[in-house]
Amino acid sequence: MLADYALPILVVLLIVITASGLPFSISMIVASIFYLLVSGRDVGLAAENVLNGVFGNFVALAVPLFIFAANIMESGKITERLLKFSLAMVGRLPGGLAQVNVITSLIFSGMSGSAISDAAGVGKVVTGMMIDKDRYPRGFAGALTAATAVVGPIFPPSIPLVFYALISSTSVGVLFLAGVVPALIVVLALCVYVQIVAIRRKFPVEDVIPWGLYPLIILRALPPLMMPVILLGGIYSGAFTPTEAAAVSAFYALILAVVAYRSMGFADFYKVVRETVKTTAVVTLVLGGAFIFNYAIAIERVPQMLYEFLVGFDMNQWTFLLFVNLLYLLLGCFLDVSTIMLVITPLFIPTAAALGIDLHHFGVVVVFNMMIGLITPPYGILLYIIKALNGIPLGEMIREVWALIALLIAVLILITYVPDTVLWLPRAAGLLN
Repeated sequence: MLADYALPILVVLLIVITASGLPFSISMIVASIFYLLVSGRDVGLAAENVLNGVFGNFVALAVPLFIFAANIMESGKITERLLKFSLAMVGRLPGGLAQVNVITSLIFSGMSGSAISDAAGVGKVVTGMMIDKDRYPRGFAGALTAATAVVGPIFPPSIPLVFYALISSTSVGVLFLAGVVPALIVVLALCVYVQIVAIRRKFPVEDVIPWGLYPLIILRALPPLMMPVILLGGIYSGAFTPTEAAAVSAFYALILAVVAYRSMGFADFYKVVRETVKTTAVVTLVLGGAFIFNYAIAIERVPQMLYEFLVGFDMNQWTFLLFVNLLYLLLGCFLDVSTIMLVITPLFIPTAAALGIDLHHFGVVVVFNMMIGLITPPYGILLYIIKALNGIPLGEMIREVWALIALLIAVLILITYVPDTVLWLPRAAGLLN
C-alpha cells in the first residue's frame, strides 16, 4: 500500500520541491497536502491546522506587532539619539566606536527583537561610521556588527522566542526574562574582546564629550531607552500579556516617531506598513506550512521515534544538549532560522522534556544557537545584509568573523551547561520553581 510509504514520500517530495527553487514554506504546504492524500486522510486537516495554529493562537499575534515596532524604530530618528548616548557612555575607551557598536545593539535589541532589524537599522549607521575615512578595517567593522546583532533575539523582546513559545507551549514572559542574563554575558564578552583587539591593533579613541552635555544626551535618549522597561514592567506586573506588550511597543514606537520626534510622515508610515505586511506574509506562510508539516510528523510519531533512538544511545541530558548544539551549529550554516525553529526544533522538544531539561532553558539555548548560524559562513545571512548595505567585501568579513564565532560558542557552552545563567532571573522573579 502506498500509505505505508507516506512518510518517506513526504520527506523526498519536500526535498525535491525545495531543490526546484520554490520557497521552503510552499514546499512544506505542497508536500504535506500530498502526504494527507497518500495516507488517506482528510485534506481539510491542512486548512484546520493553519487556522488553529496561526490564526487561532493569541501568541502568534505578537510577531507582526513586534515587526511593526522594529520597522518604525528603523525609520525614525531614534538611531541617532541612541548612538550619541552610547558614544557618551563608552566613546572614551580604546576602540570607542567599536564599543558603541556593541552597546547600541544591546539598546536597540530592547526595541526590535530581531537580529536582521538590528543589523539593517542601527548596525548600518554605526558600521558606516566605523569605516568612514578608514578608521577601522572594513572586515572588522562588518563582522562586529553582525556579531552584535546576535544579541537582538536573546534580549527581550524577542521574535524567535515568541516562535519557540508557540511551538513548545512555554511562557513567553519567562522566556523573555530568561534571555536577559545570557544577552548581558554576550555583550560583556564582546566588549572585552573589542578592548583587547583595540589595544593590540591601536584602534582610535573618540573625541571626548564634555560632561556638561551628558544631561541633554541622556534626556534625548531616555524615551527609546524606556521601551524595554515599559514592556517588561508591564508584563511582569500583570498589566498586560506579552502579546499585548507587542501592541504597546508598536504604539509607543509610533508615538515617538510621529509625535515626539516628528520624524515620520505619511510616506514613511506607508513604507513601514508595507514592509511589515510583506514580512508578516512571509512569516505567516512559513508558520502555516510548518503547522501542516508538523501535524504530519506527529501522526507518524517521528518525535517519539527520535526519542527512542537517542535513548538507545544511553544519552543523558548533557550529551543530548551537546548533540543538539553540534547539530544546530551545522544546520545554521545552511538553513534559515524559521526553518530550523519551526521544523527541526519540534522534533527535539519531547526528548528534552523527557530528559528533565527545563524547556525555557532549552529554548534560550536553541535560539542562541540559531543566532550564531546567522553569522556562520556559507549561509551567514547577516554578513550578506551588511555587504549589501555597507559595501564591505564578504571575504574581508569572513576573515574577521571566526574569532567572534569562537567567542559566541564559548558563551553558548556556558549557558548550556550552567542552566542558572538562564534560569536564575526567572526564579528570582518567582516565575519558576
